[in-house]
Amino acid sequence: MSISKLAPKKVQKQIQKQTTDTITILDIPVQVVRKPIKNLHLGVYPPDGMVRVSVPLHITDDNVRLAVISRLSWIKKQQAKFQAQPRQSEREMVIGESHYFFGKRYRLEVIERRGKHEIIIKNNSTLQLFINPGTTTANRTKVLREWYRQQLKARIPDLLNHWEPIIGKQTTAWGVKKMKTRWGSCNIEKRRILLNLELAKKPVECLEYVLVHELVHLLERRHNDRFKGLMDKFLPSWRMRRDILKRQPLSKETWNY
Repeated sequence: MSISKLAPKKVQKQIQKQTTDTITILDIPVQVVRKPIKNLHLGVYPPDGMVRVSVPLHITDDNVRLAVISRLSWIKKQQAKFQAQPRQSEREMVIGESHYFFGKRYRLEVIERRGKHEIIIKNNSTLQLFINPGTTTANRTKVLREWYRQQLKARIPDLLNHWEPIIGKQTTAWGVKKMKTRWGSCNIEKRRILLNLELAKKPVECLEYVLVHELVHLLERRHNDRFKGLMDKFLPSWRMRRDILKRQPLSKETWNY
């Protein structure tokens, strides 16, 4: 069934209006997304520092060029950070591979046996992956991903119970999602936050930083001085935690935007 039959009229109209083009500015490919928004948003995204600009429908390519050129120094700085960040090779889900869990490296041990797929931590150094004989690499990856999801979901409630009273805002819902371009997101109107599944691989203090970051957005929508002041008030170490997160290895992924 087509989107036009399922989507509300307002959503259909926005889908029809949104366009995506790529232009080159000083040898930098820039993805330009025009959609019904009020302000221009410029971002640099992992893993290779892709530049994307979301702009209102009426903004011209010349306006986009001016915006990119004015932030050129910042763009190159962000791209250099991504290039310097350690990368994992593509995971094959075989014995001896390294996998991260809350910031610690574990050696993978694959054990074939009939029964339920599961993962067990052994000796605080090994991830034992129990699978049925003949399980494909894709399905092995799926087992590990779902285990990460369960472990992350088990940690989040305690963090929310601690931080919501401190910040003075409560979420109506939260979830874990595999995201490509951000560590978390916040729907301010619905008071709903999403956290990136990849945080299960990062140190717990990074998970806490992202969760506090999204909760603070319930007090301040933008990343302005007030937002930074609130972060300083609630979590004085947030900059250090952010830097730790930036230094963590990036997974080998096919990144879509």
